[in-house]
Amino acid sequence: MGRPGPDPSTRDVVLRDVTEADLPILFDQQLDPEANRMAAFPARDRDAFMAHWTKIMADESVRQQTILADGQVAGNVVCFGPPDDREIGYWIGRTFWGKGVATRALLAFLVQVEGRPLYAHVVSDNVGSIRVLEKCGFTVARRVTEFFEQRGEEVEAVILKLDANDIPTA
Repeated sequence: MGRPGPDPSTRDVVLRDVTEADLPILFDQQLDPEANRMAAFPARDRDAFMAHWTKIMADESVRQQTILADGQVAGNVVCFGPPDDREIGYWIGRTFWGKGVATRALLAFLVQVEGRPLYAHVVSDNVGSIRVLEKCGFTVARRVTEFFEQRGEEVEAVILKLDANDIPTA
């Protein structure tokens, strides 16, 4: 399976360290009801969001990056968890959906993150996110049914895995 070429609708996707100045933009992005439904993840109020990111930014075991698309904050990508069970997560602002931003950012991020395996946890109807992960070398490891508070029901989720042999190239 070949790697995707550059998406002409987004000329420049780069990663950099998360700064406090990014947080208001990331906060607004996570308020999007459609994104919350797709991710099956509830929005946080401002205080909870800021406390969460203050903790993340202070935790040296968590790798976090701001995603910039054509110089604008497009979202974030993180890697967290114990060394043998680390997970990847990302959030892309809706105005950047469908432009290759998530794929390009995740490919660049995975080159920076040492150690495998890595996991990603996605609700099964979030086909866009599953596709991004598959383009970046993740494969479906298993399917589980879990209760997602955001949706108020049990939902099938997909656990995807990136093995040691699957080293992406940006």
